[in-house]
Amino acid sequence: MTSYLLAGGGTAGHVNPLLAVADLLRERAGDQVLVLGTKEGLESRLVPERGYELLIVDKVPFPRRPNRAAIAFPLRFQRAVAQVREHIRRNAIDVVVGFGGYASAPAYVAARRENVPFVVHEANAKPGLANVLGARSAAAVGVAFEGTPLSRGEVVGMPLRREVVDLDRAGTRAEAAAYFGLDPDRPVLLVFGGSLGALRLNEAIAGSWGDILAAGWQLLHATGERSDLVDPEVPGYAMRRYIDRMDLAFALADLIVSRSGSATVSEVSALGIPAVYVPYSVGNGEQRLNAASAVEAGAAVLLDDETFDGDVVRERIIPLLGDRARIEAMAAAAERIGSRTGSEDLIALIDRALAEK
Repeated sequence: MTSYLLAGGGTAGHVNPLLAVADLLRERAGDQVLVLGTKEGLESRLVPERGYELLIVDKVPFPRRPNRAAIAFPLRFQRAVAQVREHIRRNAIDVVVGFGGYASAPAYVAARRENVPFVVHEANAKPGLANVLGARSAAAVGVAFEGTPLSRGEVVGMPLRREVVDLDRAGTRAEAAAYFGLDPDRPVLLVFGGSLGALRLNEAIAGSWGDILAAGWQLLHATGERSDLVDPEVPGYAMRRYIDRMDLAFALADLIVSRSGSATVSEVSALGIPAVYVPYSVGNGEQRLNAASAVEAGAAVLLDDETFDGDVVRERIIPLLGDRARIEAMAAAAERIGSRTGSEDLIALIDRALAEK
């Protein structure tokens, strides 16, 4: 029996690929899969809901400036490392796999001190600090995007949700159209910005949805739960605050307008859907980098968040809706660069690290 400790959390970008790998590992008879996370992160809810035991480690953010927290950091971090070492010993862990986030940094240090191999997976094209540090002494490093600047990084792709991996878009289109009240025989533009929505995308669509419908397309628009947009309730425009069946939304989409988080880019490319990405401008610029490979391959178009509005939709997106040949070429390019085997490829990397030990 092999005992795996998967470390990560905080956001869906860390938790979802972790759970995708956990689910595949759990199918192996006799192996044990445990998850390391914090009490505060999204993992505290999602991991137990999925049926995994969550081992807790203190949340210890890296200090960004000299202050009281920075003074306390060394002691707090060593305490977190000690917590993980105890988890490793008590559960006879054979290998640690880190996905970034607060739980990963102490997990990497603890694994090294316990002489347990650890593997790093980085979902973003611009890696986080925990993974940058961990990659230096990891047994293996897997990355989702070509060109990610991590030591010894190997492209394994993104571990994806099973409902995405197994999705038959053509075979599910009629069901998806009925679910959203749209016509399966007319093209659909899917617009979304995450569970909380994206104000810039919402405002742009609010000022241009009539032009989209006039171009002969239907619109499926996930506004986010905090949006105050009013549904115009017109035929061909399905507005939802939140879509809990994104697999059906993806099945129906002929073109997507969205942010470019790593999971979004990976899922959209894996399904062969052309996209217009509007990277979130706040942060360290990883969303623009996440979209770069798809844009370079011809699978996507990149537009700036700062200037994205109804006029840009009319000037850049409406002409694309009328160019069926270009959309088909973008879809073909997405299929060439997309992968549905991220979980399997990362597990192969983990197996190799174990074998080399």
